[in-house]
Amino acid sequence: MSDHKPNRLERQLERLDEVPAFARNWYRNIVLRRAVPFTGTAGLDFLQMGKGLVEVGIKNEKRVQNHIGGVHASAMNLLAETATGMVVGMNVRDDCIPLAKELKMAFKKRATGGLRAVATLSDEQRAAMQASDKGEVNVAVTVTDEAGVNPVECEFVWAWIPSGPRKN
Repeated sequence: MSDHKPNRLERQLERLDEVPAFARNWYRNIVLRRAVPFTGTAGLDFLQMGKGLVEVGIKNEKRVQNHIGGVHASAMNLLAETATGMVVGMNVRDDCIPLAKELKMAFKKRATGGLRAVATLSDEQRAAMQASDKGEVNVAVTVTDEAGVNPVECEFVWAWIPSGPRKN
């Protein structure tokens, strides 16, 4: 992957190098929450943003709680979907757009406190995204709560398609 050229999202995040170190996480959250406003509504924190790994967190705050005081199922889904979508977004070519295609979420245990989702892509998956203007990928994601428990098991399939007008 030595001939890799940064895509639009990666170039935007590289600009964070110009921001003082103490403010980078805050600034990254502002930039990404503006790009995907619903993530700001839920208060997602973009903890790590890399080509092979994205980590996103959510605090157990009133705005995302369910009726028993835990993180709501929809907020868990948003967390995992955002992490997987961002890792795809870090790799998709500029002439393509990513689209969520399929998701499965099995609720296994009650979550304790805040949550983190870590989504990863293999080198082979990333290379496939660079080689073709259309395809799909099963993105691995692990959601962990503050007690170290995995309250949900998730599967996300993302597609990427050309961003230009459809040809019939």
